[in-house]
Amino acid sequence: MKKITKVVLAASAFFAATTISNAQAVKVPADIEALLTKNTCLACHRADTKLIGPSYLEISKKKKYKPEQIVELIYNPKPSNWPGYVPMAALPNVPKDEALKIAKWISSLATAKK
Repeated sequence: MKKITKVVLAASAFFAATTISNAQAVKVPADIEALLTKNTCLACHRADTKLIGPSYLEISKKKKYKPEQIVELIYNPKPSNWPGYVPMAALPNVPKDEALKIAKWISSLATAKK
């Protein structure tokens, strides 16, 4: 019985690791990664994993936000859009051109990953 339990546990661990690897397939381009790092976005968000805030993939699919709407939410977050998450702080120091570049990438995830 102990051997069977070990085999089942090993198989479960392998399946879980494989599932996680396949689920986290969103690639972040180097230029976007640099902007996310510079503007402290990665303190709360990840590409495809819930952290303190929703993943970028989840954001892209929630309401099919246009890039301009995402930029507005960077400067003026709406906690009511994301119940169950810690309210996001406004980020007025993110340059508009950088916010738009990040927002366009986030928006592109809705169609890139199904």
